[in-house]
Amino acid sequence: MTYKDLQIVYEDNCLLVVVKPYDVPVQADESGDADMLTMLKQYLVEKYNKPGDAYLGLVHRLDRPTGGVMVFAKNSKTAARLCEAIKDGSVEKRYLAVVEGVPRYRADKLTCYLKKDPATNTVHTVPALVEGAKYAELDYKLLATQDDMSLLQVNLVTGRAHQIRVQLSDMGNPIVLDKKYGNGEGKKGNMALWASQLKLSHPVSGKDMVFRVYPPEIFPWTRFDLDVFLNVTIKNSD
Repeated sequence: MTYKDLQIVYEDNCLLVVVKPYDVPVQADESGDADMLTMLKQYLVEKYNKPGDAYLGLVHRLDRPTGGVMVFAKNSKTAARLCEAIKDGSVEKRYLAVVEGVPRYRADKLTCYLKKDPATNTVHTVPALVEGAKYAELDYKLLATQDDMSLLQVNLVTGRAHQIRVQLSDMGNPIVLDKKYGNGEGKKGNMALWASQLKLSHPVSGKDMVFRVYPPEIFPWTRFDLDVFLNVTIKNSD
């Protein structure tokens, strides 16, 4: 894979908004596989004929098995402003998830404390007073049901590693084809979690910007009419 395989959603002097495909790491790791940061830097070098390396700020992450919309900063001032906006919660990150079964409640707020085990690269719910425990919060809304599966919209309040996967699994509705926290082990296909929307204020102009992207047309997304929920791809407010 190269940057030519990536979908660029939006670009200006400050921002680079792209779609991260499934199973692509955000930055270089021990796998040696092509990663988003390296590919996009190469894109900038070639597009703008930059000598040497190009600056690109990584301001948030998606788990490798998760796909969807991401924003990168094209200069250090933008990176600092985006990081601060993400930290104070003014950047809105929404996901679509297809889960097994039907949740008990049509909408709910999920809160817990999570701790990561680096040895196994897994995250678990723990009591609040456990050393290293981090508070996690999300809101979900049931959008549709089909074939004993449910389509959820998830609003991520805190951005903890594996958070959505763990919290939905603990609720009794693991994400379809999640091989780590669900029943996807040994099954073919990508985990049905997708970063569908990113809302932020432009770091220079202050204009509200909303970016929405569709998941790929594969199982289980094809079981649902996503146009009802994602009928606008890109909207820039005046």
